[in-house]
Amino acid sequence: MLNVGVIGCGGMGRDHIKRITERTQGAQVVAVSDVFEEGAKKAAEIAGGAKVYTNGKDLINDPEVDAVLIVSPGFAHVDDLLEAIKVGKRVFCEKPLCTTADDCKKVMEAEEAAGKHLIQLGFMRRYHKGYNQIKDAIATGEYGEPLMMHCTHRNPEVGTNYNTPMAVHDTVIHEIDLCHWLVNDDYESVQVIMPKVTKYSHSELKDPQIMLMRTKSGICIDVECFVNCKFGYDINCEVVCEDGALKMGTPMAPSIRKNAQCSTEITTDCFVLFKDAYDAEIQNWVDCAEKCVIEGPTTWDGYLAAVTADALVKAQEDIENENRI
Repeated sequence: MLNVGVIGCGGMGRDHIKRITERTQGAQVVAVSDVFEEGAKKAAEIAGGAKVYTNGKDLINDPEVDAVLIVSPGFAHVDDLLEAIKVGKRVFCEKPLCTTADDCKKVMEAEEAAGKHLIQLGFMRRYHKGYNQIKDAIATGEYGEPLMMHCTHRNPEVGTNYNTPMAVHDTVIHEIDLCHWLVNDDYESVQVIMPKVTKYSHSELKDPQIMLMRTKSGICIDVECFVNCKFGYDINCEVVCEDGALKMGTPMAPSIRKNAQCSTEITTDCFVLFKDAYDAEIQNWVDCAEKCVIEGPTTWDGYLAAVTADALVKAQEDIENENRI
């Protein structure tokens, strides 16, 4: 049985604690940590009475904790990751690895100096059935080489604390990793286009945005990021190849015919759409931690995503500066 300590007891942290407690085989949550002690105590109850800490370092150094799951805000990751590497404990870290490429590199180099991979990164879309079907289809060669990719990442709404750069660091970071993984190609250049702003945005957020990425082999990728679309959580991906186009299936929801209308429900919750992917991801991490291996995204994937994200944010800033002139 793998004894897991969870750092970060917000919504996603509690969701992971519940997942491990109720659905994950071979693991149990024995300790939780959050800067807000009351939140940590409530999370401990979900786990059936885990130890409670108010800082990650103490949890990481608890001898009863075999492996650490980090679900704290991105800016807080670097210190806990370095501490876990220092004591040699396995880590699952929700994205982003760190909020800057420099910190990602620091973590990657510390792991390299330790002589073994310890950290798996939470890019859970790699565990989604639809994306894996596309990746497997590309690998057959039956459809020729990928030429273009079209992606959408739409949220019903975000809070007023969500700003323009967060569209990259908190939202499109998934597509940054996913597209690289699907076609096994690194990025060469990026660009951002700012369409007309929706009336549901605010002064600190340009929404929607279109982000363009070009890989070294010449594949052109466009990602529509629209975080106040209002109608639902709508995720799509299409890969256009030389001899065919591969499009991820729509969410598994029934088509309802009633009152002279035909409708299909669109979820508003990412945890509903990607529930199975989250479950598979954590189960894979637990299984691999027991065997001291990593099969999922690594610190290198986190570093690559951070470098690309930094370039996209720079492109956003260039547009903002042009508009001020």
